[in-house]
Amino acid sequence: MNEAGTGDFGFEVVPSRGDACTLRLSGRWTARPGIPTAGSIFDMLGDPAPMKRLTCEAVGLADWDSSLVALLRSLSQLCSGHGIELDLKALPEGLRRLVDLSLAIPAPKDAHRTESRPGVIETVGTETLKAVKSGGEMLGFLGECIIALVWAVFHKVHFRRQDVASALQVSGPDALAIVTLISFLMGLILGFIGAVQLQQFGAEIYVANLVGIGMVREIAAMMTAIVMAGRTGAAFAAELGTMQVNEEIRALETFGISPIEFLVLPRMLALIVMLPLLVIYANIVGMFGGGLVAWSMLDITFLEYFIQLQSAVTIGDWVGCMIKAVVFGIIVAVAGCLRGMQCERSAMVVGGAATSAVVTGIVAIIASNAVLTVLYTTLGF
Repeated sequence: MNEAGTGDFGFEVVPSRGDACTLRLSGRWTARPGIPTAGSIFDMLGDPAPMKRLTCEAVGLADWDSSLVALLRSLSQLCSGHGIELDLKALPEGLRRLVDLSLAIPAPKDAHRTESRPGVIETVGTETLKAVKSGGEMLGFLGECIIALVWAVFHKVHFRRQDVASALQVSGPDALAIVTLISFLMGLILGFIGAVQLQQFGAEIYVANLVGIGMVREIAAMMTAIVMAGRTGAAFAAELGTMQVNEEIRALETFGISPIEFLVLPRMLALIVMLPLLVIYANIVGMFGGGLVAWSMLDITFLEYFIQLQSAVTIGDWVGCMIKAVVFGIIVAVAGCLRGMQCERSAMVVGGAATSAVVTGIVAIIASNAVLTVLYTTLGF
């Protein structure tokens, strides 16, 4: 017989027969220092190999709280791990019910184990595979859209003219305010940077070259496309995602109407038309912002500034800018519509689809801009 405890609480282990033991609990078992653990009690049982049954009894159990429930729960798990049957029938009914309730919710397998994080190589590999898969999906969707666009040139397609007019309004006039602000500030920034540096060499007039070439070749098209990706691309994704949730896209397919032709094509056509116009407008506003800096800081008149612009910016620069604008318009439309149509049929993921459309669009815009810039430089364009 093994016995332990204080005046407040006590327990003893009484062997009944060769393969069974009895644990007798007495006194007050409330949370305070000195309460034994289930492991210490289990160690007092001796070698658990021949034991098949452990019976718990309450002998003069005066008071108890959740600490006793936790101890019995842990003891039950230890017994279960060693193939020992724990009998709690002799305990008070309330205590027995609480122990049964706690055992009904299994503890996590790795509750006391620190979750290992994936290594750097594994993380890079996983993200690379996701990026490759996403790129493949986007290229496949782009192919379907181009086929639908070519089909629309030679055949009748299923979309409404008012859908195109609505997309033109959203993609064009409604975006003028934000495009004006961004372009004007970019022109101011380029002009200020050029003015500070060129003043050191007495070449202030070349601030027009810096602003003009910077806006036409790179800044205007890319910044306008990024603004449209965050504004219009996200709106397209939210619209089509909501239609996916409401089963409207499935209804179109049931009627034999292609969602690519009916939903995606009007939005793509709108961006192909409006983005080059917005880029031309952004170039003009940006050049005006740079001219304002040249006039205020360098005492260069607007006439001198715009004459220098004409000699700096060539027709080839404008053509390359328009090609970028068309490519960026297609990218914004494809990214927004793709993420919207990939949206699961749950209202909770519509916001995620809009966010994903913005991220995908911006990454694709920057990547394609780099490719086109290298291509232009190689061809001497």
